[in-house]
Amino acid sequence: MMHAAPLTSPRLQRVLALLREGKPVTTRQVVRRARVMAVNACMSELRHHGAVIDCRQELVGGKRRFFYTMIKGPEQ
Repeated sequence: MMHAAPLTSPRLQRVLALLREGKPVTTRQVVRRARVMAVNACMSELRHHGAVIDCRQELVGGKRRFFYTMIKGPEQ
C-alpha cells in the first residue's frame, strides 16, 4: 500500500505551484522547475490528496512526451 507524503511536503508544494499555473507541463519541465525526479510518484501523491491531474501523451519530433495538467486542486 502506498502512503502519500503530507500535502505540506516542500517537494509536493513545488510541483503543486507549477501545476497551479494552469498550463500543461512536460515531465522534463516538472523535473527542472520543481526540482523533483520522481514525477509520476509526485502526481500519484497529489491525486491521493484529491487532485485531478490529466496526463496526456503526444509525439513531438518523433519522441513521446507526457504532458500533465491539473484539472482540480487537492483537498486542503
